[in-house]
Amino acid sequence: MAVRLETQDAIGHIILDRPPANSYDREFMEELDAAIEAARSDDGIKAIVVRSASEKFFSAGADVSVFAKSDFDTQNAFVVCANEAMGKFESTPKVVVAAINGHCLGGGLEMALCCDFRIAAEGTYRLGLPEVTLGLLPGTGGTQRLPRLIGRQKALDFMLRGTAMGPQDALAAGIVDEVVPAPQLLDKALERLRAYTSGPTFAIGRIKKAVVLGAGMRLDEGLKLERQLLIELFKSEDAKEGVTAFVEKRKPTYKGK
Repeated sequence: MAVRLETQDAIGHIILDRPPANSYDREFMEELDAAIEAARSDDGIKAIVVRSASEKFFSAGADVSVFAKSDFDTQNAFVVCANEAMGKFESTPKVVVAAINGHCLGGGLEMALCCDFRIAAEGTYRLGLPEVTLGLLPGTGGTQRLPRLIGRQKALDFMLRGTAMGPQDALAAGIVDEVVPAPQLLDKALERLRAYTSGPTFAIGRIKKAVVLGAGMRLDEGLKLERQLLIELFKSEDAKEGVTAFVEKRKPTYKGK
């Protein structure tokens, strides 16, 4: 399989494994979609890390040969499939971290942008959205998510030039949240995720949804979403336990539901 899900200590590992560069095709995206759905529906998984089995590539993005040999309808269906699959990272009420260990280009970076946090390894690899060099645009969320993350002007220049940068420059630009020594990458990603795998995980998931999904809405729409999610929490066992424990002056015991 090009994408597989493994579970370790309440963390779901979505592993990209399509040599040599984790370039994705329709089958890859369908497997990614299935992995996200499985991680989302598994109550034993409290947080998710997306990582690569390759030592050199996180993902080089879409397999360009797919576009070269396919007709318009096939190309359109492929883009829709990729957008729907990647977007599920954002709508999943579990924190998702991308552990970037190598070249992260085009749709590969767009995949990472769908994650809540991005931790990158030190190295000489590149991150970028070079679609303009093919006469295309970043069509799996890049034109929308990157400006929201780093600001319109920086993102626009980045995409218009089709340039790529190293991990330290990506950190300075705000594309990644942390750069760590390569041997420590997975440990650092898991360390961050463990903070979200215990305690009131039901509330953690709803905070993630409110912030991530609300960021793309008008303020009134975002506030409506916030209220809806708060109502969900009022009905949860964890909220009842948290409030009761506070009143009884004891430590709460959360169940994640």
